[in-house]
Amino acid sequence: MENEKTLLVDVNEKPAPLKWFFLSFQHVFAMFGATILVPILTGFPVSVALFASGVGTLVYTLCTKGKVPVYLGSSFAYITAVQLAVAAMGGDVSASQTGLMLVGLIYVIVALIIKKVGKAWIDKLLPPIVIGPMIAVIGLGLAGSAVTNAGFVEGGAAEPMIVALVTFLVAALISTKAKGFLKIVPFLIAIVVGYLLSWALGLVDFSGVQDAALFALPEFMFPFKLGNFGTYKLYFGPETWAILPVAIVTISEHIGDHTVLGKICGRNFLKDPGLDRTLIGDGVATALSAFMGGPANTTYGENTGVIGLTRIGSVYVTCGAAVIAILLSCCGKIAALIASIPSCVLGGMSILLYGVIASNGLRILVDSKVDFSKQRNLIIASAMLVIGLGGAIFPLGGSATLSGTALSAIVGIVLNLILPKEEA
Repeated sequence: MENEKTLLVDVNEKPAPLKWFFLSFQHVFAMFGATILVPILTGFPVSVALFASGVGTLVYTLCTKGKVPVYLGSSFAYITAVQLAVAAMGGDVSASQTGLMLVGLIYVIVALIIKKVGKAWIDKLLPPIVIGPMIAVIGLGLAGSAVTNAGFVEGGAAEPMIVALVTFLVAALISTKAKGFLKIVPFLIAIVVGYLLSWALGLVDFSGVQDAALFALPEFMFPFKLGNFGTYKLYFGPETWAILPVAIVTISEHIGDHTVLGKICGRNFLKDPGLDRTLIGDGVATALSAFMGGPANTTYGENTGVIGLTRIGSVYVTCGAAVIAILLSCCGKIAALIASIPSCVLGGMSILLYGVIASNGLRILVDSKVDFSKQRNLIIASAMLVIGLGGAIFPLGGSATLSGTALSAIVGIVLNLILPKEEA
């Protein structure tokens, strides 16, 4: 997998300025819906979440020496824990923000331990028979969200389904039939076409755009008084500690996401720049976001899907998206215009994005020639897929649970270690 040339624009290559802008904006569209949904659900300011995702991505890129084209957005994993902490504190965010900062510190501590003990254990814990199903679970685990957003549900209206289908087909046809620059911006074009069709069908609500301010600083909150910004206190009560076990889940997802991206880019990012550096980047970004009053950050599968389909893996492009996100956080009109894109448009695009991620899991199994005539391999893959996609939940106490990708990965790792290897 390492050093295999799979990208049209490699990790450290810089596109021409105009092409660079459009490629970066494509990533903004991919991450925008999920990144603003988390603060909406948890009560954080959307502007801070956008600003923090941009700054966090730049910090991550710096920590990983510009070797990994990752985009960081708001994490869904902490929603329940944060909601419970805020409710227990009577609406005060002191426990949630302190807890998320400590989560970032946990990432850094784990990274330092990994740096000390070395990286040789990664191949033993994560062979292809574990990595392949893990990646498939990441993509297929998001399938329900894509289908729901697209409107393909019982009782769904015809118009959103039509928009989702057109968006999907435009992205698919451009990525397979187009040539030159058009071939590498299929999502950007598909979203524009889907948006115009939605507008023609009366599915676009412009009220948010009319009410939004043209320019305003994000609504930051700090653990000290700074101008007119909000404040919270550093708090180390039980409501804070209840958030920390979720870090087990997100560290597992972190490994899975970087494994997916590594396969797409023909590199092993867990070894170079190393899992220690990627964890430090993710952890510092999360702590910094929480410090400013924002949600936890995490690597985004949507943006990994964009790289997988377009084969544009430049860190300049992901950093460009980060700069655009920071600017959008200060420009309410444009942010509101992007937020007005109907969910059916994003759903149609997500069907392709999440499918690309899942397909890369199957590709690992094929490329590695995993032999499914061996019961050992069949058992590991079967258990991971059923547990990862079947809604299995393992409580860790308090508000933390293991589920989805994290639980599936742990099951796969344990089975790989304890099941005896069959002789050829």
